Amino acid sequence: MLVQNSKFKRSVLTALADEDMVKILNSTQNQTKSVNDIIREHNIAHTTAYRKIKWMVENDLLVVEQIKLTEDGKKSSLFRCAFSSAKINYENGEVNVEMVKNANKMKQTAERFFSLDEDAS
Repeated sequence: MLVQNSKFKRSVLTALADEDMVKILNSTQNQTKSVNDIIREHNIAHTTAYRKIKWMVENDLLVVEQIKLTEDGKKSSLFRCAFSSAKINYENGEVNVEMVKNANKMKQTAERFFSLDEDAS
């Protein structure tokens, strides 16, 4: 999918230019992870991780795939990267961004949707 929205293009370029954001995107590309999992895995400061994850969710680069309740009753969000690949091309003064949506997210959402029938029986 060729990205037409210039704000989204800037978001993609900003995220890919930031080392911590790239770590977060890589970490959540194939499986959902909580903020704490990402922090432990990549040794990112708590405030940095929360701030950057919030920014990426607001800019549609990460999605909240699931919200779970922890043992102590708190909500914990599980995040997944919204795309599986991005191709950036700069030619004749124009930046083109082509992205492939993360199929794992769509597949899991479909599996959860169709499994609802089994839970109801």
